[in-house]
Amino acid sequence: MTLIRARDILLRMASRTTDSDDLPGDDPGTGAERSGAAPSGPTPPGLTSSGPTGGAPSATPGGGTPAIWRAMLAADHNLVRLAGRLRVSGSVPRELRGRPLLIAANHIGNFDPFVLMAACRRIGLAPRFMLAGGLLDAPILGTALKASGHLRVDRGSASAVQQFAEAVEELRSTQVPIIVYPEGRISHDPGLWPERGKTGLARLALGSGVPVVPVSQWGAHEAVYWGTQTVNGLGDLVPLARSGFTSPLRRPTFRVHFGDPVDLGEFDAGTPGHAVKAHAKIMRTITAGLVPLRRDEPDVPRFRDPTRPTDSVSPWRP
Repeated sequence: MTLIRARDILLRMASRTTDSDDLPGDDPGTGAERSGAAPSGPTPPGLTSSGPTGGAPSATPGGGTPAIWRAMLAADHNLVRLAGRLRVSGSVPRELRGRPLLIAANHIGNFDPFVLMAACRRIGLAPRFMLAGGLLDAPILGTALKASGHLRVDRGSASAVQQFAEAVEELRSTQVPIIVYPEGRISHDPGLWPERGKTGLARLALGSGVPVVPVSQWGAHEAVYWGTQTVNGLGDLVPLARSGFTSPLRRPTFRVHFGDPVDLGEFDAGTPGHAVKAHAKIMRTITAGLVPLRRDEPDVPRFRDPTRPTDSVSPWRP
């Protein structure tokens, strides 16, 4: 399961480590259970720059959203508008609003968390993240994050079973959507198709009974380069800074599609192997929604990022 750290919030330019940490005891499953081609899916509704089609009306999040988080979402909206063009399709059903919800998205670049937040804001959602306890305890930044209503997940101070139980209970108690990256990191697949990922999200969904909405995105990888695994000096930040500063001139298109909730009713949290199968279903659904977004780039991205590793092969690639 993904725990967004300080670098994720601050464009993750200060350092480069794995984007996510699984919930304790993550079940890797078998190769047979984890493999499979992405099925063909329906073409998402027409992409629009003014709001989603066929779903809930576009709205600015408000109500119970803390003022500081509304301000940060507004700033994020302006940042995304500056960097490129946002196109959103699909939405989240009305019956899933105002309750716990997991938003599962593919991970294509350093800038895509900002794009996802802007896309959620466009359809009237104010998403949060699950954050490591240490980050929430940090001076100044931690205070702002606590006030924003993000979920806390403490690691290293309890058993794996207790940590998982606490994460499930924390998720059940919230009434807001939580963004999670089931892949655990930016894809290393040469074609930027989703990586195999890990079962943390599926285990959390099955354990809590919280619905999962798949989100497919394309284009955010063009805003900022992947960069480097570790930052040893200012020179390592030059590729990221250069690509970020030129994004407003290049005006890439950021496409985001909200799919129908994934039906996980056939799986049970207590049955061995079901978390792996649920994870595979989530990943195939995300991939199916991605196909129409990159129909003219089926093999490799047109935008070449020389800094991104390409040492992995996606098992979900259609």
